[in-house]
Amino acid sequence: MGKHWADFQYEIYLNGMSGAVPRLPTDLTRLEELTEQRLGPGPVGYVAGSAGDGSTARANREALRRHRIVPRMLRDVHERDLSVEVLGRALPAPLALAPIGVLSIMHPDAECAAARAAAAQGVPFTLSSASSTPMEQVAEAMGDAERWFQLYWPKDPEVARSFLNRAKAAGFSTLVVTLDTPMLAWRPRDLDQAYLPFLHGVGTANYFSDPVFQAGLAKPVHEDPNAAVMHFVGMFSDPAKTWPDLALLREHWDGPIVLKGILHPDDARAAADAGMDGVVVSNHGGRQVAGSIGAAAALPRVVEAVGDRLTVLFDSGIRTGDDIFKALALGAKAVLVGRPYAYGLGLDGQAGVEHVIRCLLAELDLTLALSGHAGPATPGPADLIEETA
Repeated sequence: MGKHWADFQYEIYLNGMSGAVPRLPTDLTRLEELTEQRLGPGPVGYVAGSAGDGSTARANREALRRHRIVPRMLRDVHERDLSVEVLGRALPAPLALAPIGVLSIMHPDAECAAARAAAAQGVPFTLSSASSTPMEQVAEAMGDAERWFQLYWPKDPEVARSFLNRAKAAGFSTLVVTLDTPMLAWRPRDLDQAYLPFLHGVGTANYFSDPVFQAGLAKPVHEDPNAAVMHFVGMFSDPAKTWPDLALLREHWDGPIVLKGILHPDDARAAADAGMDGVVVSNHGGRQVAGSIGAAAALPRVVEAVGDRLTVLFDSGIRTGDDIFKALALGAKAVLVGRPYAYGLGLDGQAGVEHVIRCLLAELDLTLALSGHAGPATPGPADLIEETA
């Protein structure tokens, strides 16, 4: 049988016998406020901030809140197994860490600390193209643990090809292509601080360490960092990309490819038609389009459209174990969690990220059991009702 993640609560209570309490709250919705108090306004705003007035980030939480769980009784849940198979990989639970760039603004140990935390708990770590640590270094920190690579699809196809080759060589199994950021959105919290880490050469480590990127520079990065930053800005994203361009990625990546940022069922069908392996139903945590549909509101239609053809994953708004239960019941095979682990990292480094993973999965384990389920495969739409008010 799988590990009983719920045992984390007894570990906490037993530690309490010697007077120890958790260093971070076990209600993960409190982490944002703590981070706001302890970190500078630039880094906090960059991670916590959203597009426009934040309406989409609120819609993500609201779309999950509207669905209420209907627990079932007298079902044998004493042996539980949260393990799943996702994209041909065996995972101990239906959870991965979402890609978040520039993690060095949260903690000096940055991506390596988060990656080690994921590896220690057995959940996949998704490395952002915009990381502050080169992908090879993060891979080394993880040993042979499961890791995925997120691609911000650059304008220069040679740089894209180089990234894919490097990621493959560094043991990243799955490619996660973010489609919803062909340009940066209007983000008032960053704008009000005039704070964009990339312009200071933070979050550019994969580019600045790339031989193809370096070949496009007149001088080495360290001799003219500003020119390197401007070269990066010029190629970071490409609003001209369309569906046929996916063929290039398929040609240069032989593992699973997942498209992140899908909200419309027709786009999900186009992903399947293009030979992709999965989609992440996501609105980038509300960071790209203000006034957008909440991600959980989009999930059922995408599952209905392609659930039999593609692996449907979910992110945007996951904060608790019951949020994960709801996403599974709505048809997602697994979820990606973002901001909570970034807050955990900012507050307590690797240990903070592990705390977030263990809290989420303990709460998921207990929510499943107390609702009458022994694993993540059995919750379905019938286990939820949607509040209309």
